[in-house]
Amino acid sequence: MTKLEGLIFDVDGTIADTERDGHRVAFNRAFAEAGLDWEWSVEFYRQLLAISGGKERIRFYIEKYQPEFLSRNNLNDFIVELQRAKNTHYQQLLKTGSIPLRPGIKRLIGEARDRGVRLAIATTSALPNAIALVKQTLNPEWFEVIAAGDIVPVKKPAPDIYHYILQKMKLTPRNCIVFEDSYHGLQAATDAGLKTIVTVNEYTEGHDFAEAVLVVNHLGEPDLPFTVIKGNIADASYLDLTFLHTLL
Repeated sequence: MTKLEGLIFDVDGTIADTERDGHRVAFNRAFAEAGLDWEWSVEFYRQLLAISGGKERIRFYIEKYQPEFLSRNNLNDFIVELQRAKNTHYQQLLKTGSIPLRPGIKRLIGEARDRGVRLAIATTSALPNAIALVKQTLNPEWFEVIAAGDIVPVKKPAPDIYHYILQKMKLTPRNCIVFEDSYHGLQAATDAGLKTIVTVNEYTEGHDFAEAVLVVNHLGEPDLPFTVIKGNIADASYLDLTFLHTLL
């Protein structure tokens, strides 16, 4: 029987609902601080989430909606500075405690630690942002590897970040399970040969998750059952390690 040795978690939208009330708000505050009249609404941000990475998202927005900025001599520096300011605002938001963990995350991570299952994080979010969220809600020391931001040349949906984690931890895909919330994340994990559980949110519930082994609205708690969107979980009402072993 294959042994479950590692759990790998995406951050934004998976560990916590950070996108709508975290990153989006921080982007808007950074724009206002820079004297820009840009405003990313809740619905418009849904479109921008198709682009992985903050700097990449700003560049896409400029190219498509603010092309006059393309003539700036210091465009790269301008984008980097906006992203730096956005990260500062995001971390300030985290300190308010307004971005809680999604249901089941802390419980499952605690169970994994108690039973010797190794933990890692794979996110396109900047490393300081990932660390800030984990410090606020969990403990960075619980994760053997925190792979974030530009640690690999190509971000999700490329599988690079998952190859990086597997190599660092000396694990094989068949002994691990990934938790993602988006099509790009699922594609990255699948292309690395990893089985993936998807926990959807309001921004990703319409994505194509055909390759996921299980799709649920969240991981569930004993007093807060999850809803299964794809997959068979028998009579389980929340996800635990006993069930995860059956997916390998």
